[in-house]
Amino acid sequence: MNFVEELRWRGMIHDMMPGTEEQLNKEMTSGYIGFDPTSDSLGVGNLVQIMMLLHFQHCGHKPVVLVGGATGMVGDPSGKSQERNLLSEDILNFNLQGQKRQLEKFLDFDCGANSAITVNNYDWFKDFHFLDFIRDIGKHITINYMLSKDSVKSRLESGMSFTEFSYQLVQGYDFYFLYHNQNCKLQMGGSDQWGNIVTGTELIRRKSGGEAFALTTPLIAKADGTKFGKTESGNVWLDPKKTSPYKFYQFWLNSSDEDVARYIRIFTLFNKEQIEAMEAEHAKAPHLRMLQKALAKDITIRVHSEADYQVAVDASEILFGKSTTETLKKLDEETLLAVFEGVPMANVAKSEISTGIPIVDFLAEKTTITTSKGEARRMLKEGSIGINKAKVGEDYIITDNDLLNELYLLVQKGKKNYYLVKVQ
Repeated sequence: MNFVEELRWRGMIHDMMPGTEEQLNKEMTSGYIGFDPTSDSLGVGNLVQIMMLLHFQHCGHKPVVLVGGATGMVGDPSGKSQERNLLSEDILNFNLQGQKRQLEKFLDFDCGANSAITVNNYDWFKDFHFLDFIRDIGKHITINYMLSKDSVKSRLESGMSFTEFSYQLVQGYDFYFLYHNQNCKLQMGGSDQWGNIVTGTELIRRKSGGEAFALTTPLIAKADGTKFGKTESGNVWLDPKKTSPYKFYQFWLNSSDEDVARYIRIFTLFNKEQIEAMEAEHAKAPHLRMLQKALAKDITIRVHSEADYQVAVDASEILFGKSTTETLKKLDEETLLAVFEGVPMANVAKSEISTGIPIVDFLAEKTTITTSKGEARRMLKEGSIGINKAKVGEDYIITDNDLLNELYLLVQKGKKNYYLVKVQ
């Protein structure tokens, strides 16, 4: 495959330095992307760059993952309105290990000549003395050149520290170092990184007369104007401990029709013919959300697993009446609470459950799910009450055996009204 052509039809090119495509068509090329180590998990926003490296490797080139152990101590001003908190070395190293484990799910680190490699810029900066840096690197890039960058100009009025001002020099030296030590001729990143990337190509040209290249992707924006990768509860992470596979799946499943056409090109490995065929099917019955389901399935399996995907699907169907008691019992507490986030909650003492509570008393007195015992009896006779997705009658007794995760009971009243009862 031709890497640039692959990115073009997927809508993944924002800027590209002249000569980049010719370089990639000429020979196997090493190219790198840097990742910000401010968290021990990457987020869905990082998936654009991960997919870039994945396509790069599939097209026969060598991906280099740079984890910013040194630059994380400085703070990139690109796209930032204020100074970023700097992290300690211990926290950075912890974060870097977490991110590396996630990247290994996507890239092949053992496939021969174009195996992916991971590098940490702390390794070459830790013994680089300040006076040596400003003498050997700083003299090649003028203040006027640095001031011309958008990431700097946008902060001149509000102010930025020398630390952040110097960031583009530090990132530029990363490219210079990798150019000479890994034969790395291409740096990629988001469009907000263009200024920092071309500083690297300029340093390579001025300091050693070499030629290097740059390519950036568009920043992902949602059709409704809200920020991509964010939900009401915060960032969507790749780490299941930070964002459950169920919530991760729901994030993609809830994509709008305007957004999903772009997302399925950027975040999946379906080829052009497959995507166009799916789009044609989707257009016939948009309400079935075929594209959203295909996107959510593909990316949930690749980030998490087939089993996690199936749990997410099963959990998603609970609210639509397509699940069973057995399905409900398989959900862990986090997923259960995520599915029923926002439903009315009630509390019952565990001591009462242990001795057994008649269903009428449970509904009308212990939880007030029904307004009276009369309403409870009527609904039970009509088959309108369910405990953990199973219909129950007037003679039912609530016991410990009904508990989900030894803590919860799910009560369904009618077709659409759910109540989560916590027993403690």
